[in-house]
Amino acid sequence: LLFVDPKATVAGAEESPYSELGFCDLAHTREMAKRIKKAGMKFLLDFHYSDTWADPGKQFKAVSWNGLSFEQLSAKVRSYTKECLLAFKADGTLPDMVQVGNEVYAGMIWPDGKISNMANFAKLINSGIDGVKDVDPDIKIMVHTICEGTPSDWYKNLINAGVKRIDVFGLSYYSEWHGPPDNL
Repeated sequence: LLFVDPKATVAGAEESPYSELGFCDLAHTREMAKRIKKAGMKFLLDFHYSDTWADPGKQFKAVSWNGLSFEQLSAKVRSYTKECLLAFKADGTLPDMVQVGNEVYAGMIWPDGKISNMANFAKLINSGIDGVKDVDPDIKIMVHTICEGTPSDWYKNLINAGVKRIDVFGLSYYSEWHGPPDNL
C-alpha cells in the first residue's frame, strides 16, 4: 500500500491526513518491503496515486499533483511509478506484482480519470503500467476493481479503451455492500 504523501491534508477526505507519521509513504513502504522479502514472501505493491484511501466512492488526486494538466498528470503517474520502483530495486525488494490504482471501478485520480471519461482513465492506467515496465518488464500487473454490476463487462470496456497489459484481474467483494456470497 503506497500513498503519495500520507501526511497531506486532503480537502473533503474523512481520513486526512492518513498518517501524521507518514505510514504508507515510500520510506515506510520500503522498510515493509524489506521485511516481506526477508521473510521469503511475495510482495504486491498497491499504488493508490493519492494521499489517502482510494476506493470506488473516492479517488482523491494527490495534493501535490493538483494544478497539473491532464498530460502532465499522465506523465507524473508514469514518472512517480518508475521512481518508486527504482527505489525498491535499489533495496533489492522489487515487488512481484504491482496494482495500478485501488478499486478503480469508477476510475482513478478524480476528476481527470473518472470512468465517465474512459479514454483518460485508460491513459492513466497505461501510464502506471508504463512506469512499472520501465523498471522491470517481468513484474506482473494487476488492475483491481470491485464486485459491482458485471465485472467482466467493466474489464472488457477497459481493454477496449486500450489497456492491454494486464496479468491479473483483482476483484474486491464486500458482503455488507454486495450481498451474500452467492452474489459473487
